[in-house]
Amino acid sequence: GRLVNLSCSSVPSFVVSITATTQALALIELFNAPGGRYKQDVYLLPKKMDEYVASLHLSTFDAHLTELTEEQAKYLGLNKAGPFKPNYYRY
Repeated sequence: GRLVNLSCSSVPSFVVSITATTQALALIELFNAPGGRYKQDVYLLPKKMDEYVASLHLSTFDAHLTELTEEQAKYLGLNKAGPFKPNYYRY
């Protein structure tokens, strides 16, 4: 229902694309998760998945990502593979 509401409104197609991609990846995670991993509750999407969805849409802006070097990652206190924002950060 949520996707239908988005597609019938004046929401830009780019926002619909991000929303649909995020929802599809979340559903794939729920389907493939071992039984009992998720209870009936509200869960935040992992930062890594948010960043992955964002990376899929970068070409729209003709943007390209470079990989952090070991030195940069160590200086920033990050894992080279992400996530790149702390848990309290909201996109």
